[in-house]
Amino acid sequence: MTRKWVKRGALALGVLVLLAAAGVFGGLQLAERRMARQVSVDVRPVAYGADAAALERGKYLYASRGCVDCHGASGAGKVFVDNGSDLRIKGPNITTGAGGVVAAYQPADWVRTIRHGVAPGGRPLLIMPSEDYNRLTDGDVAAIVAYVRSLPPVAGTPAEVRLPLPARVLYGFGAIQDAAAKIDHAQPPAAPVTEGVNLQHGAYVANMCLGCHGAQLTGGRIPGGPPDWPAAANLTATSVSPMATLYAQPEAFAKMMKTGQRPDGSKIQVMPFESLRELSDTDVRALHLYLRSLPAAPQG
Repeated sequence: MTRKWVKRGALALGVLVLLAAAGVFGGLQLAERRMARQVSVDVRPVAYGADAAALERGKYLYASRGCVDCHGASGAGKVFVDNGSDLRIKGPNITTGAGGVVAAYQPADWVRTIRHGVAPGGRPLLIMPSEDYNRLTDGDVAAIVAYVRSLPPVAGTPAEVRLPLPARVLYGFGAIQDAAAKIDHAQPPAAPVTEGVNLQHGAYVANMCLGCHGAQLTGGRIPGGPPDWPAAANLTATSVSPMATLYAQPEAFAKMMKTGQRPDGSKIQVMPFESLRELSDTDVRALHLYLRSLPAAPQG
Protein backbone atom coordinates (compact mmCIF):
# COMPACT_ATOMS: atom_id res chain seq x y z
CA MET A 1 0.00 0.00 0.00
CA THR A 2 2.77 2.39 0.95
CA ARG A 3 4.64 1.59 -2.26
CA LYS A 4 1.49 2.36 -4.28
CA TRP A 5 1.16 5.83 -2.69
CA VAL A 6 4.85 6.51 -3.24
CA LYS A 7 4.43 5.70 -6.93
CA ARG A 8 1.35 7.91 -7.17
CA GLY A 9 3.17 10.73 -5.39
CA ALA A 10 6.15 10.43 -7.69
CA LEU A 11 3.85 10.44 -10.71
CA ALA A 12 2.02 13.51 -9.46
CA LEU A 13 5.31 15.27 -8.78
CA GLY A 14 6.53 14.40 -12.25
CA VAL A 15 3.36 15.82 -13.78
CA LEU A 16 3.75 19.03 -11.78
CA VAL A 17 7.36 19.38 -12.90
CA LEU A 18 6.35 18.89 -16.52
CA LEU A 19 3.54 21.43 -16.19
CA ALA A 20 5.89 23.94 -14.58
CA ALA A 21 8.45 23.44 -17.32
CA ALA A 22 5.75 23.85 -19.95
CA GLY A 23 4.58 27.02 -18.23
CA VAL A 24 8.10 28.47 -18.15
CA PHE A 25 8.70 27.54 -21.80
CA GLY A 26 5.35 29.02 -22.80
CA GLY A 27 5.97 32.19 -20.81
CA LEU A 28 9.36 32.70 -22.46
CA GLN A 29 7.85 32.20 -25.91
CA LEU A 30 5.11 34.70 -25.13
CA ALA A 31 7.70 37.16 -23.79
CA GLU A 32 9.60 37.01 -27.08
CA ARG A 33 6.39 37.67 -28.97
CA ARG A 34 5.43 40.58 -26.73
CA MET A 35 8.85 42.20 -27.09
CA ALA A 36 8.70 41.78 -30.87
CA ARG A 37 5.13 43.01 -31.32
CA GLN A 38 4.34 46.13 -33.30
CA VAL A 39 2.57 48.97 -31.47
CA SER A 40 0.77 51.31 -33.82
CA VAL A 41 0.64 54.85 -32.46
CA ASP A 42 -0.83 57.90 -34.18
CA VAL A 43 1.98 60.34 -33.42
CA ARG A 44 1.77 64.07 -33.87
CA PRO A 45 5.33 65.39 -34.19
CA VAL A 46 6.51 68.24 -31.99
CA ALA A 47 8.69 70.77 -33.78
CA TYR A 48 12.32 70.99 -32.78
CA GLY A 49 13.31 74.05 -30.77
CA ALA A 50 16.73 75.38 -29.90
CA ASP A 51 16.21 78.80 -28.35
CA ALA A 52 17.87 79.60 -25.02
CA ALA A 53 14.63 79.29 -23.03
CA ALA A 54 13.86 75.84 -24.46
CA LEU A 55 17.40 74.62 -23.78
CA GLU A 56 17.28 75.87 -20.20
CA ARG A 57 13.88 74.27 -19.59
CA GLY A 58 15.04 71.03 -21.21
CA LYS A 59 18.17 70.94 -19.08
CA TYR A 60 16.05 71.33 -15.96
CA LEU A 61 13.58 68.61 -16.99
CA TYR A 62 16.38 66.23 -17.99
CA ALA A 63 17.96 66.65 -14.57
CA SER A 64 14.78 66.58 -12.47
CA ARG A 65 12.43 64.16 -14.24
CA GLY A 66 14.57 61.03 -14.16
CA CYS A 67 16.34 61.19 -17.54
CA VAL A 68 19.72 61.54 -15.85
CA ASP A 69 19.06 58.45 -13.72
CA CYS A 70 18.98 56.17 -16.78
CA HIS A 71 21.05 58.03 -19.37
CA GLY A 72 23.61 59.79 -17.20
CA ALA A 73 24.52 63.47 -17.13
CA SER A 74 26.37 63.21 -20.43
CA GLY A 75 23.63 61.16 -22.14
CA ALA A 76 26.05 58.29 -22.81
CA GLY A 77 23.92 55.79 -20.88
CA LYS A 78 24.07 54.49 -17.35
CA VAL A 79 23.61 51.22 -15.49
CA PHE A 80 20.91 51.83 -12.90
CA VAL A 81 20.00 48.31 -11.78
CA ASP A 82 22.58 45.55 -11.37
CA ASN A 83 22.50 42.66 -8.91
CA GLY A 84 25.74 41.21 -10.24
CA SER A 85 23.97 38.14 -11.57
CA ASP A 86 20.80 37.83 -13.63
CA LEU A 87 19.48 41.40 -13.40
CA ARG A 88 21.13 44.30 -15.16
CA ILE A 89 19.46 47.32 -16.76
CA LYS A 90 21.32 50.09 -18.55
CA GLY A 91 19.92 53.10 -20.35
CA PRO A 92 21.17 53.67 -23.92
CA ASN A 93 23.46 56.37 -25.27
CA ILE A 94 21.16 59.15 -26.48
CA THR A 95 23.86 61.37 -27.95
CA THR A 96 24.98 61.30 -31.58
CA GLY A 97 28.30 59.77 -30.58
CA ALA A 98 29.45 56.23 -31.32
CA GLY A 99 26.92 53.72 -30.03
CA GLY A 100 24.14 56.29 -29.81
CA VAL A 101 20.59 55.32 -30.74
CA VAL A 102 19.08 58.68 -31.76
CA ALA A 103 21.21 59.83 -34.71
CA ALA A 104 18.45 59.05 -37.23
CA TYR A 105 15.55 60.19 -35.03
CA GLN A 106 12.93 62.38 -36.69
CA PRO A 107 10.53 64.65 -34.73
CA ALA A 108 7.86 61.92 -34.60
CA ASP A 109 10.38 59.38 -33.28
CA TRP A 110 11.15 61.51 -30.22
CA VAL A 111 7.45 61.80 -29.39
CA ARG A 112 6.84 58.08 -30.01
CA THR A 113 9.70 57.15 -27.70
CA ILE A 114 9.18 59.68 -24.90
CA ARG A 115 5.40 59.80 -24.69
CA HIS A 116 4.46 56.31 -25.84
CA GLY A 117 7.35 53.99 -24.95
CA VAL A 118 7.63 52.78 -28.53
CA ALA A 119 10.81 52.61 -30.61
CA PRO A 120 10.87 54.26 -34.07
CA GLY A 121 10.29 50.89 -35.75
CA GLY A 122 7.16 50.21 -33.67
CA ARG A 123 8.64 47.81 -31.12
CA PRO A 124 7.73 48.46 -27.46
CA LEU A 125 10.52 49.67 -25.21
CA LEU A 126 10.75 47.25 -22.31
CA ILE A 127 12.26 49.71 -19.82
CA MET A 128 11.12 53.28 -20.47
CA PRO A 129 8.96 55.22 -17.97
CA SER A 130 6.75 56.72 -20.66
CA GLU A 131 3.72 56.39 -18.42
CA ASP A 132 5.32 59.25 -16.45
CA TYR A 133 6.07 61.29 -19.58
CA ASN A 134 2.85 60.65 -21.50
CA ARG A 135 1.26 63.76 -19.99
CA LEU A 136 4.12 66.14 -20.76
CA THR A 137 3.03 69.22 -22.66
CA ASP A 138 4.22 69.75 -26.21
CA GLY A 139 6.42 72.56 -24.92
CA ASP A 140 8.14 70.34 -22.38
CA VAL A 141 8.65 67.50 -24.87
CA ALA A 142 10.20 70.00 -27.29
CA ALA A 143 12.42 71.37 -24.51
CA ILE A 144 13.71 67.92 -23.52
CA VAL A 145 14.42 67.04 -27.14
CA ALA A 146 16.17 70.37 -27.68
CA TYR A 147 18.44 69.77 -24.72
CA VAL A 148 19.23 66.14 -25.61
CA ARG A 149 20.00 67.13 -29.20
CA SER A 150 22.40 69.77 -27.86
CA LEU A 151 24.45 67.26 -25.86
CA PRO A 152 28.00 66.82 -27.19
CA PRO A 153 28.57 63.49 -28.97
CA VAL A 154 30.12 60.93 -26.64
CA ALA A 155 30.82 57.25 -27.10
CA GLY A 156 28.43 54.85 -25.40
CA THR A 157 26.39 51.72 -25.94
CA PRO A 158 22.75 50.83 -26.64
CA ALA A 159 20.32 49.80 -23.91
CA GLU A 160 20.97 46.62 -21.99
CA VAL A 161 18.11 44.71 -20.36
CA ARG A 162 18.91 41.44 -18.61
CA LEU A 163 16.00 40.10 -16.58
CA PRO A 164 15.83 37.01 -14.35
CA LEU A 165 13.86 34.03 -15.60
CA PRO A 166 10.79 34.63 -13.37
CA ALA A 167 10.49 38.23 -14.57
CA ARG A 168 10.64 37.18 -18.21
CA VAL A 169 7.97 34.53 -17.66
CA LEU A 170 5.73 36.99 -15.82
CA TYR A 171 6.21 39.50 -18.62
CA GLY A 172 5.22 36.88 -21.14
CA PHE A 173 1.96 36.15 -19.32
CA GLY A 174 1.22 39.86 -18.89
CA ALA A 175 1.75 40.05 -15.12
CA ILE A 176 4.51 42.59 -15.81
CA GLN A 177 3.75 45.19 -18.47
CA ASP A 178 5.97 47.43 -20.54
CA ALA A 179 5.15 51.13 -20.67
CA ALA A 180 3.48 50.86 -24.08
CA ALA A 181 0.89 48.48 -22.59
CA LYS A 182 0.03 50.88 -19.76
CA ILE A 183 -0.57 54.04 -21.76
CA ASP A 184 -3.77 55.38 -23.28
CA HIS A 185 -2.14 56.24 -26.59
CA ALA A 186 -5.22 58.12 -27.79
CA GLN A 187 -5.09 60.62 -24.93
CA PRO A 188 -4.17 64.10 -26.17
CA PRO A 189 -1.13 65.92 -24.79
CA ALA A 190 -1.61 67.81 -21.55
CA ALA A 191 -2.58 71.44 -21.85
CA PRO A 192 -0.12 73.94 -20.34
CA VAL A 193 -0.94 75.12 -16.82
CA THR A 194 0.22 78.19 -14.96
CA GLU A 195 3.50 77.41 -13.24
CA GLY A 196 3.31 78.23 -9.55
CA VAL A 197 2.36 76.87 -6.16
CA ASN A 198 -1.11 75.75 -7.20
CA LEU A 199 -3.00 72.46 -7.46
CA GLN A 200 -2.98 72.35 -11.24
CA HIS A 201 0.78 72.69 -11.48
CA GLY A 202 1.23 70.25 -8.59
CA ALA A 203 -0.86 67.66 -10.44
CA TYR A 204 1.30 68.19 -13.52
CA VAL A 205 4.50 67.63 -11.53
CA ALA A 206 2.96 64.53 -9.91
CA ASN A 207 2.77 62.82 -13.29
CA MET A 208 6.41 61.87 -12.71
CA CYS A 209 5.28 59.65 -9.80
CA LEU A 210 2.82 57.46 -11.71
CA GLY A 211 5.22 54.73 -12.85
CA CYS A 212 6.07 53.63 -9.31
CA HIS A 213 3.15 54.85 -7.20
CA GLY A 214 0.37 53.96 -9.62
CA ALA A 215 -2.30 55.87 -11.51
CA GLN A 216 -4.08 56.77 -8.24
CA LEU A 217 -0.78 57.34 -6.37
CA THR A 218 -1.78 54.74 -3.78
CA GLY A 219 1.49 52.81 -4.01
CA GLY A 220 2.00 49.07 -3.74
CA ARG A 221 4.46 46.75 -5.42
CA ILE A 222 6.45 48.52 -8.13
CA PRO A 223 5.56 46.89 -11.46
CA GLY A 224 8.54 44.97 -12.80
CA GLY A 225 10.75 45.93 -9.86
CA PRO A 226 13.19 43.43 -8.35
CA PRO A 227 11.74 41.32 -5.51
CA ASP A 228 13.93 43.05 -2.92
CA TRP A 229 12.49 46.48 -3.70
CA PRO A 230 10.07 47.73 -1.04
CA ALA A 231 6.52 48.61 -2.01
CA ALA A 232 5.97 52.17 -3.18
CA ALA A 233 4.39 54.38 -0.54
CA ASN A 234 0.74 55.36 -0.58
CA LEU A 235 0.91 59.06 -1.41
CA THR A 236 -2.66 59.78 -0.36
CA ALA A 237 -2.82 61.30 3.11
CA THR A 238 -4.41 58.49 5.06
CA SER A 239 -4.17 58.68 8.84
CA VAL A 240 -1.86 55.66 8.87
CA SER A 241 0.30 56.79 5.97
CA PRO A 242 3.87 57.84 6.79
CA MET A 243 3.26 60.69 4.37
CA ALA A 244 0.67 62.27 6.68
CA THR A 245 3.37 63.77 8.90
CA LEU A 246 5.27 65.10 5.90
CA TYR A 247 2.16 66.68 4.46
CA ALA A 248 1.58 68.55 7.72
CA GLN A 249 5.13 69.94 7.54
CA PRO A 250 5.98 71.48 4.15
CA GLU A 251 9.58 72.09 5.16
CA ALA A 252 10.00 68.42 6.16
CA PHE A 253 8.56 67.33 2.79
CA ALA A 254 10.96 69.62 0.92
CA LYS A 255 13.91 68.33 2.95
CA MET A 256 12.92 64.73 2.24
CA MET A 257 12.82 65.44 -1.51
CA LYS A 258 16.25 67.05 -1.39
CA THR A 259 18.02 64.57 0.91
CA GLY A 260 16.23 61.25 0.40
CA GLN A 261 15.80 60.90 4.15
CA ARG A 262 12.74 60.68 6.36
CA PRO A 263 12.30 63.13 9.25
CA ASP A 264 13.81 60.51 11.58
CA GLY A 265 16.96 60.40 9.45
CA SER A 266 16.38 56.96 7.91
CA LYS A 267 17.18 56.60 4.22
CA ILE A 268 14.40 56.02 1.70
CA GLN A 269 15.16 53.20 -0.71
CA VAL A 270 14.64 53.04 -4.49
CA MET A 271 13.37 56.62 -4.98
CA PRO A 272 15.37 58.47 -7.70
CA PHE A 273 16.68 61.23 -5.47
CA GLU A 274 19.57 61.95 -7.84
CA SER A 275 16.98 63.70 -10.00
CA LEU A 276 14.35 64.60 -7.38
CA ARG A 277 16.84 66.77 -5.49
CA GLU A 278 17.04 68.93 -8.62
CA LEU A 279 13.35 69.90 -8.45
CA SER A 280 12.80 73.61 -8.12
CA ASP A 281 11.28 75.04 -4.95
CA THR A 282 8.15 75.89 -6.95
CA ASP A 283 7.76 72.34 -8.21
CA VAL A 284 8.36 70.85 -4.74
CA ARG A 285 5.87 73.18 -3.06
CA ALA A 286 3.25 72.64 -5.78
CA LEU A 287 3.72 68.86 -5.55
CA HIS A 288 3.32 69.01 -1.78
CA LEU A 289 0.14 71.07 -2.12
CA TYR A 290 -1.34 68.62 -4.61
CA LEU A 291 -0.42 65.41 -2.79
CA ARG A 292 -1.84 66.60 0.51
CA SER A 293 -5.11 67.43 -1.28
CA LEU A 294 -5.65 63.84 -2.46
CA PRO A 295 -8.51 61.98 -0.78
CA ALA A 296 -7.43 59.08 1.39
CA ALA A 297 -7.41 55.73 -0.39
CA PRO A 298 -6.25 52.20 0.58
CA GLN A 299 -2.72 51.10 -0.25
CA GLY A 300 -2.36 49.85 -3.80
